[in-house]
Amino acid sequence: MRSERPYRAPNGVRARRPGRAVSVLAVVAACAALASGCGIRSTSVPVDAGAAPSRMPCRTASGEATAPPPESVSVRVYLVCASQLVTVERTVEIDESRASSLRTAQVLLSELQREPDTDERRAGISTDVPVGLRVTGGHTDDPAGTLRLSEQPDDLPAEALAQVVCSYAESDALGSGGSVRLGGPGDYAPRGYLCTTETKSRPGEVPTLGALELP
Repeated sequence: MRSERPYRAPNGVRARRPGRAVSVLAVVAACAALASGCGIRSTSVPVDAGAAPSRMPCRTASGEATAPPPESVSVRVYLVCASQLVTVERTVEIDESRASSLRTAQVLLSELQREPDTDERRAGISTDVPVGLRVTGGHTDDPAGTLRLSEQPDDLPAEALAQVVCSYAESDALGSGGSVRLGGPGDYAPRGYLCTTETKSRPGEVPTLGALELP
């Protein structure tokens, strides 16, 4: 192997050739620049940042409005979407002119318990009302318009109670000034529950839903 001849400077002092030293310094500088570029360490491992955030539309596909069939009526119930209450129109088989308030309450409760259809599920709509929940009329000594649930209202999940309260309170046949009187199966006195803007926007954070004590 041929040995490298040292470069002799004009003054007679031996030194390595400047070209090689400059090349080494350039490589070192380039490596330092790559290591510190943008302050990010390169990696060959793919990083999964997760799916991009999405917004549930909370709205079903709208179609042409059609008149409900005979002895049927369009009702509005409150379901859950994106941790809020949203209204959904349903057509139910009931003669509104002959239906009692209890019958209306039973029909609305059935709609709250019904599994959302395909369009509603695509919109992110769901319900928290238990399937086994039942509603009956008030006790003989209850104020007029009282409804009794098969579970104590405050024992229900907060969002489920909000659905029931707002669906009943905003029904012309059941509500009174945006409130409804509800009781449980026992002898506890019924209470008036308000459906407010806060109830609709944060149903899971309003444990008593603005409950009012009845005289």
